[in-house]
Amino acid sequence: MSTRAIEILVGVFVAVGFAALFALAMQVSNLSALNETNGYRITAYFENIGGLKVRSPVTVSGVRVGRVSSIHYNSNQYQAEVVLVIEASQDYFPIDTSASIFTSGLLGEQYIALEPGAEEQLLKNGDTLQYTQSAMILERLISRVLVNLTSE
Repeated sequence: MSTRAIEILVGVFVAVGFAALFALAMQVSNLSALNETNGYRITAYFENIGGLKVRSPVTVSGVRVGRVSSIHYNSNQYQAEVVLVIEASQDYFPIDTSASIFTSGLLGEQYIALEPGAEEQLLKNGDTLQYTQSAMILERLISRVLVNLTSE
């Protein structure tokens, strides 16, 4: 085999490797998993969102049903306003559904877990969740434990 043929073969191999890495990166980042026009939006207000980020998962019973679309500070309510995009196929959540911010693992990423309520009326595009639970901040928890230990 000539040197030129080996160089071409190595170049093709490297190009295929880069394409595979790109495909893997797209799969891991999940950029195409949820098109924002392919779902309905609901809003939730939290006192503290911790490290929640845009594109964080929204789950029910551990199954991803949506993503966080945007996070803003609402100066009228003095709370963080979080807009969730729920997949259009997941249109069965009652209006008294609650949202809580959890962390996957001890130091993992934060996500929103929905817990369906018991009402018969369902959430629709533009609705606001009435029941929310803010993120548990590890520093606050540690300081409470330390205060309790030193007060004894």
